[in-house]
Amino acid sequence: MALLEIQLLGAKVLRERAAPVGEITDATRQLVRDMFDTMYDAEGIGLAAPQVGIPERILVVDVADEDETRHVHALVNPVITRSSRDTGKEVEGCLSIPGIEESVTRPVRVTVEGLSPDGEPVRLEAEGLLARALQHEVDHLDGVLFVDRVSPLKRGILLRKWRKSRASR
Repeated sequence: MALLEIQLLGAKVLRERAAPVGEITDATRQLVRDMFDTMYDAEGIGLAAPQVGIPERILVVDVADEDETRHVHALVNPVITRSSRDTGKEVEGCLSIPGIEESVTRPVRVTVEGLSPDGEPVRLEAEGLLARALQHEVDHLDGVLFVDRVSPLKRGILLRKWRKSRASR
């Protein structure tokens, strides 16, 4: 078990578009395992490689439906290929901005395509929390944070709260 350092708001890697993975190697698969370990240790439900300082298009998620069905996925080079017109507003948080949460509007259903850590094609039809988590993590791969998805006024309030929380440590 290797825990990776989670990058916090202000880290340059969080604001850059991650590079596609050219070849899936043993190192890629090890990174995925380490990302799962890091996510579980931080009690998160999703993690993108840039959040651990790796500017590559890799994400992991582990979410449970209301009926407790778990969805555990690792995706390499994920792309959202379809989004519903129906949207929902739910509270989100982020391991890279601990202690900050806000309601974010997102499509309630998405289709995401990518590769498994073994290089096999994957196509996920997701809704609810899984759809939200996948969108949140794909945003990370594009250098977008959930605070970018709220109004400028709300974003300012959240960022001031974040800076205040960091200053008191």
